[in-house]
Amino acid sequence: MKKILVPTDFSEKAENALKVAAQLAKKFNAEIYLLHLIELPADMVNPVGETRTNDLPEALFFMKLAKKRFDDLLSRPYLQDLAVHDIVEINKAFDGILEASKKHSCDFIVMGSQGASGLKEMFIGSNTEKVVRTSEVPVLVVKNDHPTFNIKNFIFATNLETTGKKTLAKVVALAESFGAKLHLVYINTANEFLTTIDCDKKLKKYMEETEFNNYEFHVFNDDTVEEGILNFSKKVNADVMGIATHGRKGLSHFFNGSISEDLVNHANSPVITFKLEK
Repeated sequence: MKKILVPTDFSEKAENALKVAAQLAKKFNAEIYLLHLIELPADMVNPVGETRTNDLPEALFFMKLAKKRFDDLLSRPYLQDLAVHDIVEINKAFDGILEASKKHSCDFIVMGSQGASGLKEMFIGSNTEKVVRTSEVPVLVVKNDHPTFNIKNFIFATNLETTGKKTLAKVVALAESFGAKLHLVYINTANEFLTTIDCDKKLKKYMEETEFNNYEFHVFNDDTVEEGILNFSKKVNADVMGIATHGRKGLSHFFNGSISEDLVNHANSPVITFKLEK
């Protein structure tokens, strides 16, 4: 975690994410790339994606307004002594976030979110779901203000398939860096039911060559995977809940549908997604 990308629309929820990113940056000696994207109305952009010359004054106005807001935001005490790069670009939210992540070689994204009943801003709905599902790097979605962001109980929902062992290594590394207890959980549903014996066999193969002992394994029964993760998270008082995604190939069969969006919208605790690596 050396370069952390934080998209912002200067809202309270976006600043909650920035506060968490600042704490992570201090802990890991990382730089923050603070990104604001200006989405111009469709009639101001020509078919090849360039701003028309006669609309430049209005585009410049938005750029100057963003710069003024950046100056105010960068004066916050919690950003003192941190390397923060402010970036303003004209682009669509989803495309701009992923492009900025690659352009600046960011290895972590922290985003704010209002939740299911929230405002129709850049972090809500399909943009959030797309970013957490397709990002090449881990994405941490934060809803609330966390004056002290510390992970003691970290849950990670797993289907126990050995194809996810590289992702498990990243999860373990994050848990170790915080000194957190890792709660690996398999959500047992009617459609994805595993017996105790089968779970034990899969767990043994899944944890082979993993030198990490500060974890517990749980089998949690529920109606759906989504409800199971949320209910188990409440049971163990999780600080962060994690899931794996297949990236551009869509969510894995275990996390099908819109589970990442459901968790982002309905979970009170932060949610972190990892791209599944084979």
